[in-house]
Amino acid sequence: MEPVSAEEAAKITAYLDVHAPPSQPTAHIIFGTNQLIPAEVAARQYHRGLASLIILTGGVNRHTGVIEAEEHRRILLERDVPEPVIRYEARSTTTQGNVEQALPLLREILASNMSLTAVCKWYHRRAIQQLRAALPEAPCFYAVTWEPHYGGHAVTRNDWWTRSSVGAQRVLREWRTIPARLATGSLKEVNLVNGTWR
Repeated sequence: MEPVSAEEAAKITAYLDVHAPPSQPTAHIIFGTNQLIPAEVAARQYHRGLASLIILTGGVNRHTGVIEAEEHRRILLERDVPEPVIRYEARSTTTQGNVEQALPLLREILASNMSLTAVCKWYHRRAIQQLRAALPEAPCFYAVTWEPHYGGHAVTRNDWWTRSSVGAQRVLREWRTIPARLATGSLKEVNLVNGTWR
């Protein structure tokens, strides 16, 4: 992997970072992952009164064999999030699949005039762009983000390009994947306007 300069890293971070938390209750959608942190984030949001409904996505993880949505459901229940607050799909294996499989639930939420908050890695701009592509009728999206860990290292906004080559590869893969998918129309660009993604 070619080294990334601090200047280039700042540009990449500024573009990819999607953190835009809600200040009022919204439905939260957790994008599939084998890491448990997003379920913990969503549970905290619920107990703060900010997550009135939590949608879990993710089928069998290719690395661990666990069903991601079911693992996240277990964490939520252990953190005293009531079962009626949780909905999930357990078939998808990609970001696009997460949104496509959850689409009936997402449309139901929008029809009830509730806003959506993505719970995703801080650099997972593709998640918001995927929501925008699938739900052009949504007025806006929020995002509550978290820092993933790979090989014992957190992938942070401050030093992802120097801390871990695995983390750097993941951030750079997002950065490099997005333009081609925008060009094909499978993603739609979003802009941060008054604290929401539009």
